[in-house]
Amino acid sequence: MAVTDEAIEKIKEMIVSGALRPGDRLPKESELAAELGLSRNSLREAVRALSLIRILDVRQGDGTYVTSLDPQLLLEALSFVVDFHRDDTVLEFLAVRRILEPAATAMAAISIPEDELDALQGKLDALGAQPSVEELVASDLEFHRGIVAASGNSVLCSLLDGLSGPTTRARVWRGLTQEDAVSRTLLEHQAILGALRDRDAEAARSWATVHIASVEQWLRSTL
Repeated sequence: MAVTDEAIEKIKEMIVSGALRPGDRLPKESELAAELGLSRNSLREAVRALSLIRILDVRQGDGTYVTSLDPQLLLEALSFVVDFHRDDTVLEFLAVRRILEPAATAMAAISIPEDELDALQGKLDALGAQPSVEELVASDLEFHRGIVAASGNSVLCSLLDGLSGPTTRARVWRGLTQEDAVSRTLLEHQAILGALRDRDAEAARSWATVHIASVEQWLRSTL
């Protein structure tokens, strides 16, 4: 194991064991290095790496702290990794979204408040019948983010938020090249919203699946 990897593993063990808890300040660098049997340089590199993935928070002039370790915070690193996707993996991202988002939409059908449904409907109405592709895609992202957030599962919300980036370009391209893409998207949004109003979790799940699968099927046909 590389020296830096060993340092990362030792700090991880301290957090997992409870020796360091969310919000705790790490001991001084010299003390922690001696305690863990590490060089100060390898410890410094480990701290830098763990701060990049939001496990540690380095505060200039104050010290280094364990973050809240909130799943939403930790999963922000997923967006960074996902940004390095290749075009030939977009279908795989869509497939994952097709698995997760209908489940989140079904969960939202049980718990989403009426005022949030009214807000979603208001935004769809404001979009009109002939929005630009860019307006439609921005609305689509906001629409699904609101529904997933209403599922009450912050981990699921963060995962799907991180996965949305790679599929955005596919959705824009579909809107530009598929004749009925705009009207179909608006129709499917209304159907999802109707199922949510009816508190029909299975209908909401089905419409969300149809909605995502239509983009996936179109993309498969173009490859």
